[in-house]
Amino acid sequence: MSYAHLDACSRRLRDAHEDTTAAPTPGGPRPLVRDSWLRSLEAGIDPDAPRAPACQHPAQAREAFESHLLRPLLPLITRTLRPVADEGGHLLVLTGDDGVILWRDGDAATMGRADEVGLARGHRWTEDAAGTNAIGAALALRRPVHVYAEEHLMRVLHAWSGAAAPIVDPEADRLLGCVGVSGTAPALHPATAALVDATAKLAETRLALRMHEHDESLRRRYESLRARPAVLLSAGGRVIAGDPSGQLGPRVPLPANGECLILRDGRVARLEPFSDGYLLRATQTRAASALALTFLGDGPPTAIVGGRKVPLSLRHAEILAILALHPRGLTAEQLSFHLYGDAGNPVTIRAEMHRLRTHLDVPIGAKPYHLTCPVEADFLDLRRLLAAGDPASLARAYPGPLLPRSESPQIRRERDELEVQVRTCLLQRGAPDHLWAYAQTTNGREDFQLLERLTLDLPQADPRAAAARARLHTP
Repeated sequence: MSYAHLDACSRRLRDAHEDTTAAPTPGGPRPLVRDSWLRSLEAGIDPDAPRAPACQHPAQAREAFESHLLRPLLPLITRTLRPVADEGGHLLVLTGDDGVILWRDGDAATMGRADEVGLARGHRWTEDAAGTNAIGAALALRRPVHVYAEEHLMRVLHAWSGAAAPIVDPEADRLLGCVGVSGTAPALHPATAALVDATAKLAETRLALRMHEHDESLRRRYESLRARPAVLLSAGGRVIAGDPSGQLGPRVPLPANGECLILRDGRVARLEPFSDGYLLRATQTRAASALALTFLGDGPPTAIVGGRKVPLSLRHAEILAILALHPRGLTAEQLSFHLYGDAGNPVTIRAEMHRLRTHLDVPIGAKPYHLTCPVEADFLDLRRLLAAGDPASLARAYPGPLLPRSESPQIRRERDELEVQVRTCLLQRGAPDHLWAYAQTTNGREDFQLLERLTLDLPQADPRAAAARARLHTP
């Protein structure tokens, strides 16, 4: 890439940055960056903020890293990335799943400049803390991301470029954190971004290898039992042995507390500790009626309990959605924070939970709060379809955003993530029919990039192409 081309790109990005920070519009830079800008602005990020916020003392972050699951992977990560970092005068960074920097290393001069913008231990780099950046976007989207110069929302970061990739724990299928390379340059070499992605995959492969070695050891102990009338689970709930038909699926959600859980078919099962895992023994007892939630799109939120359809208030829908997203349960304080943010009050939550139990007659356990019956939800189904990446299924299953009127911080994050992932999959892999289905949703109706694609991909005589052109020219 020539310097002249970089200068031209920078000028266009600066113009788009000024337009978006003044009044967010559907136009601007590449969709990933534009969407991140809008999410960051909605979270209240000030483009003129001087640095990423500090949330831990560096000593606390260092201590947290020593017991973190990423710590044993540090030699692999540094061996792979240090040469490219040293050659470019860049910085290596590892964060936790909360975006807090746990470790960094690299060029001394670059680390000095990094201190000035908070690219240091104990500072948080999620999008809602530091605006658009490679680490925050990679954690939000669970995919590798590079962010260059003026693509950052905070102007103080326009002298920086970065590439980051998330690392996922295969045992629990959860984010462990993020590995990244950052430098004071208008762009990173494409090979650097690719190497960051490859390093994250190497780290996940190492974790998976250790997991399989542990599984094999656990399986040998299981097979030494004289009788095996139970299913063998890992500590994270993965099915290791004892379910040859695959009826339970690859993973069983473990209860937050106690020994009982509800299987997919509604049966009650008991967990028994076994070595470093569990034995699961199913009974013939059926649990309480399953709960089905319909929360996607513009229609009123509803629940079905025991075949009875019940309209829900927005607040009750938010509570059920959050509990469905946290099957292991939440304390009153945690639920209050997810619903109201820092302004939440656990006393208010306890009163809402009492009203919800009375109104819906669905079993909700306490200490922590959790749903104790099988749960089906359209937004949970959508998550599974996103993992499969089939645009036809996504187009059918997505009538619109999750609880679009909700201002709950947790619901807004989930809603934005689902929207970004659905849109990205359809734009990358979808046929015109799939794009047209998305164009009927709340956000799709005014999505300029989507409408432009439809005008190009559909025959000019197709009424849908005419409708797309009309929307594009509607002020």
